[in-house]
Amino acid sequence: MKIHKIQINTKTKKYSIFIGTSLISKINKILSSQKLSFSKVLVVIDKNIPSKFKSKLIKNLKSDIKKTYIFKANERNKNQKNVDLIQKILFKNRFNRDDCLIAFGGGITGDVVGYCASTFKRGIKFINIPTTLLSQVDSSIGGKTGINNSYGKNLVGSFYQPNIVISDIDVLKSLNFREIICGYAEILKSSLLDSFKKFKYLDKNFNDIINLKQPQIGNAILNSCNLKKKIVQKDETEKNLRKVLNLGHTFAHAYESKLGFSNKLNHGEAVLIGIKNAVKFSYQSKILKNKPYNLIIKHLDKIPLNKNFNELFKAKDMNKIISFMKSDKKNISKKINIILIQDFGKIKKSYQISDNSLKKFLISELNK
Repeated sequence: MKIHKIQINTKTKKYSIFIGTSLISKINKILSSQKLSFSKVLVVIDKNIPSKFKSKLIKNLKSDIKKTYIFKANERNKNQKNVDLIQKILFKNRFNRDDCLIAFGGGITGDVVGYCASTFKRGIKFINIPTTLLSQVDSSIGGKTGINNSYGKNLVGSFYQPNIVISDIDVLKSLNFREIICGYAEILKSSLLDSFKKFKYLDKNFNDIINLKQPQIGNAILNSCNLKKKIVQKDETEKNLRKVLNLGHTFAHAYESKLGFSNKLNHGEAVLIGIKNAVKFSYQSKILKNKPYNLIIKHLDKIPLNKNFNELFKAKDMNKIISFMKSDKKNISKKINIILIQDFGKIKKSYQISDNSLKKFLISELNK
């Protein structure tokens, strides 16, 4: 796959996303082309990344002082404790704002390292090298950073754009199938936000995409990145339009929080369940018509999940799930705000629902 460059222009920063193969070995050339340099760098590396990619990055990265921190990336470690540990290395080695933090891992690593970068001396250079499908198509773009706490997911964080994003598709070959399905969740979401044409492409090429076949996987990644670029450039800090990117996520974040961020349910899996919830509720509320509803549900039903909604939860869990949904960042009143779908490319970004209506719907989903 040839190298693709997507330019992001927000009010706070302009930066490039590079997408292609063999990019890690070309990192110094890419950074030089963007006139991005630093004398000190700390690379935070997801423990799950194969050693050949780790060594290739460190070998090809030019800097006077190179430090590394191995991060056991999971939702439970996405917390203030690990932020403190990373920033301690920066302070002990006298990093300043002209030095650099690199996230080399999936969405969790990017969120934590991005938050560290935004809060260390009020902002240090930040490079994101996403290594999962989910992070390459979604979380590495747009500047959202954050950590979890006992009140829920991503409730502490900042908007902090990276200086550059480098997505090397070669790394995706090291992922297990479950992680690929997690990434596909965000690809599907993007197609629903975009158009019937983009959804039809996914539906036709589903097997090739989840098996990382070219050019299908490359096209799917590019389509998702270009859609997010358009939205983020119009609404960097999620005041209005960017809320549509949360389709399925109000449900998803509550499910992850209820399960204590365990590996019973990964983020992408939660998003797939959440999208199905949003689609079904949209249809039941007569917001979504019969034809698009059937097409989307048929597509969702062919995506293999580790566990389904009714295998993860019981009726007694619904009150706690609703409590977590009430803590969602998008709520503007006492009622819960969910994102619904009206048609392909047409999203209802503000639908307020009462606790009782939501509980009734969720319990009905348990019985299916």
